[in-house]
Amino acid sequence: YPSELLMQKITEDNQIPVHLHVSVSLQYVAGLKGRALVEFFHSNIAEVENEELRHLMWSSVLFYKTPSVEVMACVLLSTKAIYFLLDDSFIHADEHQSDFWNKENSDCENSSFHLSCCFVLKLNDLQSVNVGLFDQYFRITGHSADHIVTCLTRDSYNTHTFIQQLMAVLSLLARTPSPEPVDKDFYSEFGSKNTGKMENYELIHSSRVKFIYPNEEEIGDLAFLVAEKMDGWTNLPSLNILLYVLAFQVNHFEGSAQNTSSLQPKTLILTSSDLFLFDEDYISYPLPEFAKEPPKRDKYQLADGRRIRDLDRVLMGYQTYPQALTFVFDDVQNQDLMQNLTLDHFGE
Repeated sequence: YPSELLMQKITEDNQIPVHLHVSVSLQYVAGLKGRALVEFFHSNIAEVENEELRHLMWSSVLFYKTPSVEVMACVLLSTKAIYFLLDDSFIHADEHQSDFWNKENSDCENSSFHLSCCFVLKLNDLQSVNVGLFDQYFRITGHSADHIVTCLTRDSYNTHTFIQQLMAVLSLLARTPSPEPVDKDFYSEFGSKNTGKMENYELIHSSRVKFIYPNEEEIGDLAFLVAEKMDGWTNLPSLNILLYVLAFQVNHFEGSAQNTSSLQPKTLILTSSDLFLFDEDYISYPLPEFAKEPPKRDKYQLADGRRIRDLDRVLMGYQTYPQALTFVFDDVQNQDLMQNLTLDHFGE
């Protein structure tokens, strides 16, 4: 340890997504290669001497305590824990985090010393992993609200690779065996007899960590929700969700010293007749076992919706990845405006 193959793989993965900006301290980490990267892990991050670095991934992350703050992180998986090396701008983003992050060394802020926070989730504390729709993200759950993190990979390959590596590392853990299972029939294994509703598909790893994948009903629920937002434009049986992808909406600010743009995380859903942008809660659902009340907001909140027949043209950027798309719609937003006015004006 480390093998040449592992060092090559970690070096290849150590690249910050080009569209996201990070602090100087994380840029330093992204500049490390091969053995220097492994040595950095052992001298600055690893908590015990004999743990091995197995996987590295750059991803946006969300914490359960601060669901509205998405922050860039370097995610390091070892044989003992998952480490989230965080952008130091995260600490200043929300005043409610003071109890979550006990920040010390504040005298270093104005010097040339760049501080990064590292959030540690020990593998022994891991209880479940929820994989999002179409492997666009996954949520790691520990034993308390402080130990719930969602990684917004926005990439099914990265999600799949991390899950595979995590399963391999969990297989090395020595845990006490679980009691002998009671023989169950199919319906009691996968469904609730009270509601008749199928539960999400669960895979229980040998380390007793649950890996939970969405079932087909989740797509059905999403289609029903989308149909509700369409205000009767189309009938539900003909509604098909063609695409679900986590993307960013680009808000361009003109008139400033230099024209800047900010990226707003959105869930893009394409149906056979409409294009929707939703604000999705990626961290609160499904509810953790210790949650005493439902989250303050719904899982999906409609941000924008347009009919495909109003789409005039699509402009594509020239960069390879991530691809920038501009959708240009006709100026007339609502073709049924007169009809709605008539109904409102002349009767109930």
